[in-house]
Amino acid sequence: MEKSTITLTRKIQLLIDVPSNEKNEIWEKLYRYQNRCFRAANFIVSHLYVQEMIKDFFYLTEEIQYKLADANKDQMGIFTRSKTSTTARTVFDRFKGEIPTDILGSLNNTIQSTFSKNKADYWQGLKSLRNFKKDIPIPLPVKCISKMKYDPEKKAFCFNMFAIPVKTYLGKDFSDKRLIMERLLRGEINFCTSQIQLKAGKIYWLAVFEFEKEKHLLQPEIIAEACLSLEHPIVAKANNVRINIGTKEEFLYRRLAIQASQKRIQESIAFARSGNGVKRKQKALYKTENLESKYVSHRLHVYSRQLIDFCIRQQAGTLVLKNQEDKIGIAKDNEFVLRNWSYYELQTKIKYKAEKAGIELIIG
Repeated sequence: MEKSTITLTRKIQLLIDVPSNEKNEIWEKLYRYQNRCFRAANFIVSHLYVQEMIKDFFYLTEEIQYKLADANKDQMGIFTRSKTSTTARTVFDRFKGEIPTDILGSLNNTIQSTFSKNKADYWQGLKSLRNFKKDIPIPLPVKCISKMKYDPEKKAFCFNMFAIPVKTYLGKDFSDKRLIMERLLRGEINFCTSQIQLKAGKIYWLAVFEFEKEKHLLQPEIIAEACLSLEHPIVAKANNVRINIGTKEEFLYRRLAIQASQKRIQESIAFARSGNGVKRKQKALYKTENLESKYVSHRLHVYSRQLIDFCIRQQAGTLVLKNQEDKIGIAKDNEFVLRNWSYYELQTKIKYKAEKAGIELIIG
């Protein structure tokens, strides 16, 4: 049975909402949590790999029968507890008192799930075992969030995470983050286990929300066809109606202008006045940092939204992206197209918007 809900992730910056003299202690706590997550994740994945490969590692004979299960529940089991509990208990015992066990439990479940999906590729040598880095996000279980409210005085959404008071910083929010948070407080949507990312002295909440799929009068027998072409980002047709979404000149003009601007700035840095360090000389370059990726992401959101709106107007319950393999092949052969056209990113945005609207997506 098809699920009636969909999960979406939004990146929201958080500010620690305590007096200045207490912030250093909070930061130390968060970085300690991150370090323990980093170490625990590598412990867990190493133990899982050894468990699965125990027969190859110890070169057991064919007569020896074993099963990765609790010996108390299965006579062929070799564990003293369930398979999930083996790695959980290992990290609980090792990091007891240094990090909340809810974080370790959530981390263990996530890694166990990912490992199970990829283990067939590990056995065939198609993938290497994942190595977790020191900047790993910290899991944020739902039970670790409390007292969520909107504070009119601070003009921010406030809540406690791991008993740490924080507030959101949305800035000039041109997305739907504020609307989502308002719906969350009204109980119209739910949030799931999320993550906290520490990056460049800032805290980001990778919030996962669960939505009900949008309900539209769609008919599965009506098929909309879309093609990601070179002249137009999207060409779509349904019910003998054809539309072109965006143009080559519109999309590329601004992107190439940003690239040219960055190149000029990079070339001029060598002639900037010396003194006061590298940061002053590269000040102009910092202003254009991520400018291109933000522009591209925004345009692709607009194009994909227009495509889904077209399908809804035509009551098309099925959307077919035609000749995608051919287009990706052309892009790989043409360095300019591969660098500037962002086929895969556009396809990804179309996919999740179609799922949210209840439209079946077929990629041909």
